[in-house]
Amino acid sequence: MSIEIFYLVIFALFLIFLLLGMHIHTVLLSIGVLGIIILEGPSYITTFMQVEPYRVIASYTLTTIPLFVLMAQFIVQSRIVSDLYLIVYKLSKGKSGLLGVLSVIIGAFLGGVSGSTTGSSAALGQVAVPELRKHGFRDDIAGSTIAAAGSLSGIIPPSIVLILYGVVTETPIGTLFIGAIIPGLIMTIVIILVMLFLYNRDIKKRSVDILNEPAKTTEDLSLSRSLIVIGIFLAIMAVIFGGIYSGTFTPTEAGAIGAILGLLTAFFLGKVNKQFFINSFSGTIKISSMVLLIMVTAQIFGRFITISQLPRELIGFLGPLIEYPVLMLVFICFIYFVLFMFIEGGAVIIMATPILLPIIQEMNVDLLWFGILVSVICTIGLLTPPVGLSVFAVSGVTGISIERLFIQTSIFAVVLAIVVCGLMIAFPPIVTWLPSLM
Repeated sequence: MSIEIFYLVIFALFLIFLLLGMHIHTVLLSIGVLGIIILEGPSYITTFMQVEPYRVIASYTLTTIPLFVLMAQFIVQSRIVSDLYLIVYKLSKGKSGLLGVLSVIIGAFLGGVSGSTTGSSAALGQVAVPELRKHGFRDDIAGSTIAAAGSLSGIIPPSIVLILYGVVTETPIGTLFIGAIIPGLIMTIVIILVMLFLYNRDIKKRSVDILNEPAKTTEDLSLSRSLIVIGIFLAIMAVIFGGIYSGTFTPTEAGAIGAILGLLTAFFLGKVNKQFFINSFSGTIKISSMVLLIMVTAQIFGRFITISQLPRELIGFLGPLIEYPVLMLVFICFIYFVLFMFIEGGAVIIMATPILLPIIQEMNVDLLWFGILVSVICTIGLLTPPVGLSVFAVSGVTGISIERLFIQTSIFAVVLAIVVCGLMIAFPPIVTWLPSLM
């Protein structure tokens, strides 16, 4: 069997396993082990499995993941996000546009700390879509807005996608976090503007006098509790980003401090009980285990790729294009885009980046800038057909037709690609300026 046919067979198996609904870590493990056995024999994989999984997991850098996930769980269980939504609902006095803006902002925050784009999209979809529909939003516009907001987990720090990219490429995670701030803010603003455009265009086509009447709610917050919730939210963000930016503590320490602040917040708001700890720690274990399992299986898959000489073959095949960096960059971005449409962001980073890293280094591309660009592509890929994961998550929890959602989310994706990617390519300091001040 020639090496070309071997690559095609492995690629076909990979697609078949994905289409059969197998989890990505199962696919990576199956393909990796099978490929290594074919190329090197069973003895090699036995020796490799005895050492490599522990070496991958026993990394101080990876402690960032469970700490930030634990912080997210404490914050979610303390109901800060729900209280913030209720506060703006009261202040907006039924103005649907402000509620839409709030949904995007909360989606950015929740996505950044949840560790899962599909998880944040589904969670926010359950809460926000019904509220937006009550206040004049057409269901597909409300759902697509929430899908776009939830997908921001790929770029908004502290993003697990950025953490994994930093681990894989040995780029400082704190620098990635700071570099992602301006692109993340730009993406959030773009999503808000697209949402307002779609909403206002829809209003002109129909009468919404009845729909725009404020919905009644039995929930209420006192002024003191509202101020406390807002103050705590701002304090946590200031401590985490301020501490990393100033160099006061590392991203790992920031995760630990954030988790402590989240726990103290829950204590202060009276949310701590037995169920609070059960939900928080079980959620942390599930998400962290999923990420670490993907990392172990991706390492096995990566070793197979290395043994197969695929990166060298790829560089040889694409060699003539290296003289045209822009064209090569477009091609690499397209590869990431296709993968992000089908697979969770963290898995794509772990699986694809080691293969493409030699090409990126050969082109002398700034790894910091490229990491943020990949994170932006991650957000866009989660919104486009045929398998936009954030869109499917929202459709699943709201019952809105996936076809109707994709029509709207494709508009978000196109605008994000043109505006954000265009600005990053034209003005690289958008990414590099803040890190240069650290």
